[in-house]
Amino acid sequence: MARRRIGMREICCSPKSSSKSDSPNSPSTSLFSSPSRFSFSPSRPSFSDSVMNRTLEMAEPMIMKWDPNTTNYAKVTSLFYESRGEANDFIKCVYNLHKAMHFYSMENPKSDKLVRAQSLMQVAVKRLQKEFYQILSMNRAHLDPESITTVSSRTSARSSLSEFEDEEEDDRIVVVAGESISEVEDVSNVAMTDLRLIAECMISSGYAKDCVKTYKVIRKSIIDEAIYRLDVEKLSSSQVHKMDWEVLDLKIKNWLRAADVAVKILFNGERILCDHVFLSNDSIRESCFTEISKDGSMILFSFPEIVAKNCKKSPEKVFRLLDMYTAIAEHWPEIEAIFSSDSESVIRSQVLTSHDKLGESIRTALAEFETVLQKESSKTPIAGGGIHHLTVDVMDYVTLLADYSNVLPNILAESPPPAKGSLPESYFGIADTDESPAPAISLRFAWLILILLCKLDGKARHYKDVSFAYLFLANNLRYIVIKVRSSNLKYLLGENWISKHEEKVKQFASNYERLGWSHVIESLPREPNASMAPQQVKEIFKRFNTSFEQAHQKHSMCVVSDSNLRDELKVSIAEKILPTYRKFYNKYRNAIIKERHSAHVVRFSPEEVGHQLSDLFFGPIELERCLSFEFSPSR
Repeated sequence: MARRRIGMREICCSPKSSSKSDSPNSPSTSLFSSPSRFSFSPSRPSFSDSVMNRTLEMAEPMIMKWDPNTTNYAKVTSLFYESRGEANDFIKCVYNLHKAMHFYSMENPKSDKLVRAQSLMQVAVKRLQKEFYQILSMNRAHLDPESITTVSSRTSARSSLSEFEDEEEDDRIVVVAGESISEVEDVSNVAMTDLRLIAECMISSGYAKDCVKTYKVIRKSIIDEAIYRLDVEKLSSSQVHKMDWEVLDLKIKNWLRAADVAVKILFNGERILCDHVFLSNDSIRESCFTEISKDGSMILFSFPEIVAKNCKKSPEKVFRLLDMYTAIAEHWPEIEAIFSSDSESVIRSQVLTSHDKLGESIRTALAEFETVLQKESSKTPIAGGGIHHLTVDVMDYVTLLADYSNVLPNILAESPPPAKGSLPESYFGIADTDESPAPAISLRFAWLILILLCKLDGKARHYKDVSFAYLFLANNLRYIVIKVRSSNLKYLLGENWISKHEEKVKQFASNYERLGWSHVIESLPREPNASMAPQQVKEIFKRFNTSFEQAHQKHSMCVVSDSNLRDELKVSIAEKILPTYRKFYNKYRNAIIKERHSAHVVRFSPEEVGHQLSDLFFGPIELERCLSFEFSPSR
């Protein structure tokens, strides 16, 4: 036991021990022998150093592989086309490098490693900018607005369908949809996805300016080229003012087609693409879309204002103005949705200005039309009581106007129709009471037709034969009623208006019969079967012959264009003449023909009277037209 204790002392305390630990510089020196015992071992890397070192080791090979300044392979090869997996790894490297630099710069802002990382980041961003440019430029056909709009609508349709169909139906829809999506749409989807990946990476890394610059240059050129291909050009006020109407009319037609395509496809597609690519940043998204679309949209939407201000305000040109006004009104919800940001307010303002200026020009043109109508003063009667050219022109104009009844109320809101008290309701022919007021647009159309009717009434007074005057009024009013019934005017004026004016047609026709054929009717006895002396019978036949020949000769010049009115008149006249004449003819014909010169007494058989009546109301002009239609070689 003592031996054991001695041994332990020798081991722990003997000065003769030869171990290296006895050296005063040895780490095994007593903890209390020197203060150096508290010093640390040589310093190890900090956590931020470790992260930066590891990030550089991972990122440098990947980034330098795709540096176009180091290898020809990187110069001629597209990263995103060569390997999508490697492209995703490249994006991750850039994200990680940016995070490591941000973390490391807070502790070692002057470190050489930070300089090295920044150099790598610049190489990576140049590569991404090159890829971004290549995808945009090489996929112009697949990233055209029409393809983007189609892809977006089909994607939305599939999303909507999947919410309402059961699982089995979903599978069927996916298969059908997959089969129907073209290769172009697949490429469009891939390109849009790649652009968003690159944009989000560059923006988050602080290189948004480089990304946006590239995007603006390429996409703005696409919009500008599309506007040019749609035949929309920037015109000055003086150019439009000097332009022939035929040329301007063609440009307006082009604009109408262009506006539809531009709103539904061009700007809508660009809005979709811009929103998709820059989804992560609202301000970039809005400013970018504004800059690429502003020039093209201002050229497009300023055209109607220039036309409205500088074209001549003649009534016949109003329909092109109405077409443009309608196009803007119909597309306004889409325009407001596409150009919705504050930075695009100037575009919305231009659209509204064009809309308002068109409205002013339309009101001016319609006021001019009403003035011209009221001043019309031709006095030459229409041959045969036919339809006046004024009736045709005015009704053609008014029926075309009625096709714009959806926008005219807004246009004419600032120029209301005549006050109710200015003319009785019967003149308008439409119901308009305080309890059930007629729409202002209906009163406006009723007023225009009323002016026409007043003009026709004045022209009827120029006929020397009053019966012709009534036939003229019947013809023209029937034409007006037919035009009303066969157009949108029937909805604006209503059945009450139509019924009242159809009744007036019948009154005019009845007056024509009474004044034009009464002497023929009165030449026959009221009781044709009554016994009469031979001389009295002869006088009746002679009186009928004379009156019928005179009436037929005079009224054979009459024209009734409407076949229904023509037949109604002929039937009505025949019913008043033929039955009486046939009875009288059948009773006394045999007695008369036995006498000498009977042919001069009984000149017409009932059948001959009927045939001559059936030939009425075609007029020489109408007969000529019918013959040329039937026998013209060109037909």
